[in-house]
Amino acid sequence: MILLERAGELRQLTRALQRARDGHGDQIVIAGPLGCGKSVLLQALRERATGMRVLTATCSVVEQDFAFGVARQLLEPALGRAGACDRWLTGTAGLAKPVFELDVQLDSAFAVEEAAVSGLTALTHVMSAEKPAVLLVDDLQWADDPSSRWLVRLSKTLSEHPILLVAAAADGERSPWLEEFRSTEIRPEPLSAKAIAELVERRTGQTPDDEFVAACHAVTGGNPMFLRAVLNHVTSPTADQVPHVQELRPARLKEKLVRGLATQPRHVQDYAKAVAILGDDDLTGRLAGLTEQQALEAQRILDHAGLVISRPAVRDAVEESMPVSEREEWQARAVQLLHDNGRPAEQVAARLLAVTTTQGRWAIGTLREAAGTAMRRGAPEVAARYLRRALRDVPGDSEQRARLLVDLATAERFFDPAASVRHISYAVPLFREVEDRATALVRIAPTALGQAPRPVRELIDQVAAELNHPELRYRLEARQRYVWHANPALLTDSVQRLKQIDGGTPGRRELQIILLDAAMLTARMPAQEVADIASAVLKQEAPHPRHVHTAIPLLIRVLAAADAAREAVPWLERALGQATNTVEKALILAQQSFVLMHQGKPGEAHRAAEHAVDLAVLDWRGDTTTAAVGLTAVAMELRDPSLIAKILSSRPDRDEPAGCDAVYRMLHATGEALAGQNAAALERFQDCGRVLDSVGWRNPVLLPWCITTARLHAQLGDLKAARDAAAQAWDRAVEWGAPVGVGRALYVLGRYTPGRKGLGMLHEAVQVLHANPFERAKALLQLGARERADGDPQAQRHLEEAHRLAVGAGAERLGTRIAKELDGNSPGIVVALTRTEFKVAGLVVQGLTNAEIAEELAVTSRAIEKHLTNSFRKLGIRRRTELPSALARAYPPPA
Repeated sequence: MILLERAGELRQLTRALQRARDGHGDQIVIAGPLGCGKSVLLQALRERATGMRVLTATCSVVEQDFAFGVARQLLEPALGRAGACDRWLTGTAGLAKPVFELDVQLDSAFAVEEAAVSGLTALTHVMSAEKPAVLLVDDLQWADDPSSRWLVRLSKTLSEHPILLVAAAADGERSPWLEEFRSTEIRPEPLSAKAIAELVERRTGQTPDDEFVAACHAVTGGNPMFLRAVLNHVTSPTADQVPHVQELRPARLKEKLVRGLATQPRHVQDYAKAVAILGDDDLTGRLAGLTEQQALEAQRILDHAGLVISRPAVRDAVEESMPVSEREEWQARAVQLLHDNGRPAEQVAARLLAVTTTQGRWAIGTLREAAGTAMRRGAPEVAARYLRRALRDVPGDSEQRARLLVDLATAERFFDPAASVRHISYAVPLFREVEDRATALVRIAPTALGQAPRPVRELIDQVAAELNHPELRYRLEARQRYVWHANPALLTDSVQRLKQIDGGTPGRRELQIILLDAAMLTARMPAQEVADIASAVLKQEAPHPRHVHTAIPLLIRVLAAADAAREAVPWLERALGQATNTVEKALILAQQSFVLMHQGKPGEAHRAAEHAVDLAVLDWRGDTTTAAVGLTAVAMELRDPSLIAKILSSRPDRDEPAGCDAVYRMLHATGEALAGQNAAALERFQDCGRVLDSVGWRNPVLLPWCITTARLHAQLGDLKAARDAAAQAWDRAVEWGAPVGVGRALYVLGRYTPGRKGLGMLHEAVQVLHANPFERAKALLQLGARERADGDPQAQRHLEEAHRLAVGAGAERLGTRIAKELDGNSPGIVVALTRTEFKVAGLVVQGLTNAEIAEELAVTSRAIEKHLTNSFRKLGIRRRTELPSALARAYPPPA
């Protein structure tokens, strides 16, 4: 190995190596054009990594669709050592088992790439903790996507681990992952004339003439690979060879390589083509139709002629010289040869993607098997590519095509739910038996059909009308009803239908869940009745993480909205304990967050919500919609700008059903309110409320928009409108009957109602909310503040209890606000002003003069002056300009 003029690069790499030994890892990309010496630097670094675990991989363009192929190259040799799997593949690292096909469950339908990426990252950390590691990746631009995602994730964690990740990447074919991965970049400089002279002398054994060196420098630009190619085509490094060198420009070198190959015997040309197609494989000679001895002879002839086939540039030149039809024929023969010799299905399938001609039943079977392996490894997008390729080889009207479409839909549900639903709808008409059609349709969870287009809905109706199988009929009815969840008439009818069925079979229970969700959304059935049925259903369902892809998440939110989710807490804990991939974990965490929030545990709810969002699988589509809606409700209650921003950013730009869109826009309005844009937030909330009412979604616990509009009206100075909105919230809460909804509406209405009537409401709210520490603390705050304004000695006791409950619940913002009230640093609450005083103050804030206000209220200017004087005294201010900030202090947004 010759290294010239690379001392600076080697020093930089060696320093990074030492830092990794000391526990501070890094990631470096060696970038530059083909042939500049990147691979040589990787080899030099490998030789210097004494005492470290060196893991290497070389990416290949022909294996870009081999899921986690690069990860396997890097890690499998180390895992193959005695006891390594038992030591390393535990905890989170165990999620990487499917990548290596270790201890894989037979049912792979719910494996996802994100889990494998997390597992591989943890596995690398565990390995490096035992012995510092160096990961060397050549030709990173050709890495498969799943491996690239893992390397990007890993690169962001290296600073605290003894891991050095160094990758070489050629210019020109830049992977989008490189921009995320790259931290430090090393670019080897072209060789100088002096270095070229030294290299020429070492290669030829002769001192080169200056003219020869200058010609080599001009032609190759100092590129070491091009220089070696030039030297293969000259007889001596003398001045008389200069004209010959000047003809050997890089483009002409490729032409010369092809012309040189054309002069070789037929079996040598075939061998070169086989290497170009198949790479360095022990089947290369057989692909060329040669014996082992003939293949060795062909290799010697090529090496002697300077045609080093192992080099990418030479292989590319050979392949590009082949006509399209010939190249297609060689590729087809190569995949057949690999298949016939028992190569892994994924290895064969990755090459089949480049073959456009029909290959027969064996290819379809191989592609399906490879898709199954990719799913087990957590690479559904790769699985989908294999299945799409298989579809090209099956008749358009066959049941085999239908089965492939169902498999494809199963893979797509993880990254493109809309396509998943569409492909199921394509598959269904291809099945001859109606039961097979129904079975295909129920492969889609009801919650994934919320955005199904009308033709899909009509297809479900058509199959249901023809079906006689009782259990499948219940399951199809569940889907029929869910896809029409935005239809108020069908939602109302759901309550009556719910009373007609029991939960004796899984199909009936699935339908019950959909009907319970409709009853909850409409609040047309008392919360206690809904909770009783929902609890009975949950008891019949064993906790399992796969429930996130069924209707059960709807059942969890029904129980939470009915203030009856006590049994759901341990159920979800057991399901989370069994979760093996990131999607399952994220969706269960989202459910836990919603339940914890409605149990009055905002601290735990906030942590679960943050964790769920950070796992980056929630995007308001398919199976994740229910979780996203639940997290939105949590974020609106927590009023955390960071969490709100994360959830908003998770929603793609697409049309949503009216109800889901309104929920999303309410979260946006909450962010506006936190930013002080109260008027805009109020307008948006009112508009969302009208939309929700129009589709029949009226539940006051899941969708507490009336309470929020009451608070915003008060912030803007319209106390009458605030009371009206709070009264509407109270009416709906009483109709639904869940204690948390009733108590919340009571303390908000009591806050804006003066006199003994309002005080009585606050006392009642405290009693109703006895089981919810967070909501009870908020009610006690309002009660204590009212009592303190009235001089009631009970205020201190109520405020102290509120503070204790808030701190115990992990409600930091609320606890701080109560502490200020206890210290006497809070100016009081809204009802310290009378209704008229508040109205007058609000009109002043809007910029009206006393005369304009008097005209507006049909009173005298003197009356307005009196009301303002009283307001200034109560608020502790002296002039009009102080009124906006004083009102903001007096009526702070709820914690």
